[in-house]
Amino acid sequence: MFALDEKKTYFCIRLKQLIMSDNITKEEIIEQFKGNKILKYSTYVVGGIAVIVLAVLSYQKFISGPNQEASKAEIANAIMYLEKDSTQLATEEFEYLASEYNGYKGGELSQYALGNLYFEQGDYEAALNELKGVKLDDTYLMTLAIGTQGDCYSELGDYKSAVEMYIKAATRIKNEATTPLFYFKAGLNAEEAGDFSKAAEYYNIIKSDYLSFASQKGIDKYITRAENSIIE
Repeated sequence: MFALDEKKTYFCIRLKQLIMSDNITKEEIIEQFKGNKILKYSTYVVGGIAVIVLAVLSYQKFISGPNQEASKAEIANAIMYLEKDSTQLATEEFEYLASEYNGYKGGELSQYALGNLYFEQGDYEAALNELKGVKLDDTYLMTLAIGTQGDCYSELGDYKSAVEMYIKAATRIKNEATTPLFYFKAGLNAEEAGDFSKAAEYYNIIKSDYLSFASQKGIDKYITRAENSIIE
């Protein structure tokens, strides 16, 4: 098995290899990401880095315009810093890119990456501020941007707002990965907010429609806990 630092390094290097390939489509990138067990496992180990580099990947592959080649070099620097765990340098790179390409796709993707970096550093207000301003056509990344806003609210103790964002992310486009994850987070935060009826509702959706996730999490115990906490 890889050690944690080895997982981080492998994850970043493999994604960079995908980025640098000129003969790969976005769909092929996603399939390789989902199909590779090490990459898939790494998203759980280095989750923040995973979503940041996915944003970088989209930026590298699909932005077009006169500054494309220069921006690729700058993004490569940011990836290098992530590989080396130089979070501050990576943050500075994305701050520059978000400002330099403000209003363009590259700026939006960099702002998304920046928001996630702020979150990883525990600056939830700054992360929320960046993520609120992100506007992406990419369904997957935009769903994650909304979900991470929920994470920010949760860390800030605003559980009702967290639930709202998680449900928005869960129902935006239904799939086996993000939908049950955000329903689960909505349930946990609904419990924190004292809305046990809603929490039970969200957990039951997972049990009914997302059996693999339900089994992995042992969802029945959460349903029982929420239902037993409902005050008639």
